[in-house]
Amino acid sequence: MLQHKDRPCQRLDTDSQCLSGISKFLTGPNPELASLIKQECSNTSWEAIVRRLWPNAKCIEAIITGSMAQYIPMLEFYCGGLPLVSSLYVSSECSIGINIDPLSKPCDVSYTIIPSMAYFEFLEVKKDHQETGNGPVENPVVVELVDVKIGHDYEPVVTTLSGLYRYRVGDVLRVTGFYNNAPQFRFVGRQKVVLSIDMDKTYEEDLLKAVTNATLLLESHDLMLTDFTSRVDSSSFPGHYVLYWELGSKVKEVRVEPDPEVIEECCFTVEESLDSVYRKGRRNDKNIGPLEIKVVRSGAFDELMSFFVSRGSSVSQYKTPRSVPNEDAVKILEAAVVSKFVSRKIPSWELHELHSSR
Repeated sequence: MLQHKDRPCQRLDTDSQCLSGISKFLTGPNPELASLIKQECSNTSWEAIVRRLWPNAKCIEAIITGSMAQYIPMLEFYCGGLPLVSSLYVSSECSIGINIDPLSKPCDVSYTIIPSMAYFEFLEVKKDHQETGNGPVENPVVVELVDVKIGHDYEPVVTTLSGLYRYRVGDVLRVTGFYNNAPQFRFVGRQKVVLSIDMDKTYEEDLLKAVTNATLLLESHDLMLTDFTSRVDSSSFPGHYVLYWELGSKVKEVRVEPDPEVIEECCFTVEESLDSVYRKGRRNDKNIGPLEIKVVRSGAFDELMSFFVSRGSSVSQYKTPRSVPNEDAVKILEAAVVSKFVSRKIPSWELHELHSSR
């Protein structure tokens, strides 16, 4: 960096007309700022580095709901206490809601529906994410915007000015309140089973909560979860869940070498955090095998993103899939595995849980 503090890098392969155009708006070299950035980036830890590099920053605006909630601990580590703001709830189909309390904690974020953005209807969703009615197609219960109830889960159905007619968005939203007559929702997750072996059905929300509980064990070891995904391995009986974890160190340039006992305990914590149907399958029915965590090398999830983008996914809307049924994607992850860990303990399950709600 310092070799270019007095003048731009001359080796950049940049179009001359483009360089000439942007040079009119760029300020001149700033050696002092370059030295400051180098000094900050050379520290052993990048904790709170955002505050030090941008001392006038007021907040970090990011998507921090649903599957993206996984990245909250990492953002909090780098931002040093700056508020994390999730201002909008926007889907590919249309804009849906706005966060009228932008400084609320990530776990408390709710979005107020903007009725003028589309015509909104809702399919009622049970707590186990199965639609009410006779099935996913036959006579689902359709609820109007003004008739949703606090605490209930719904999947939005939108009719838009751009031509979509009663289009299912696929998200699961939970009503948290009302602002005047406009309902407010918390984003729960996608209306999709992520993992299933037998009778068990693990959804995105369930998996994220379980992984979040497990990653708390990493904090005392200066480790953090950079990204993760999962799949079901049915190559042996009984089948089992496989989680792919990419780990990072809170201390710069320190090799990531997780303690086997810690990751094995993470395996158990994930299992213990899943629902009673999964735990019954593990302990009582024995039709689900021990959960496995495979740690992958740094950059593995960048390779995964490149793979999906090459297949037509949009870079701007790409999100790490929480399950990877695609065999080519699995091969990319398997090639990046550096260590494997299996749950050594069996999760708890009691008979009374059979009839209790989730």
